[in-house]
Amino acid sequence: MSRLLHRSGFTLIELLVALAVIALLLSIVSPRYFGSVSRTEETVLRENLHLMRDALDKFYSDAGHYPEALDELVSKRYLRAIPDDPITHSNATWVVLAPAGTKGVYDVKSSAKGAGRDGKPYEQW
Repeated sequence: MSRLLHRSGFTLIELLVALAVIALLLSIVSPRYFGSVSRTEETVLRENLHLMRDALDKFYSDAGHYPEALDELVSKRYLRAIPDDPITHSNATWVVLAPAGTKGVYDVKSSAKGAGRDGKPYEQW
């Protein structure tokens, strides 16, 4: 009869210990996760800037002048699409720099606010 009254299950203390262990593991993992996300965004930004600047150089080498807009790089098939700025999450936020004394796209920069892990502002990359 006493065996029928004994119910198996978790006690409140066991549940609290399990939740404390889970909270401890999350507090260790979450800073690393968010740090790796920002590192990844910076790496993608550097790569996108490199690809667009390389496409601009190739366009200039082929045509003898810089494109009027970034869309011309896509229409002439130097790029498949204008990449997104990973910090601002938009491809419309690139800052276009024209060559001295003329119009066109000589260089591109990010308009993202803030600075990278090296302390240099994104706008100067």
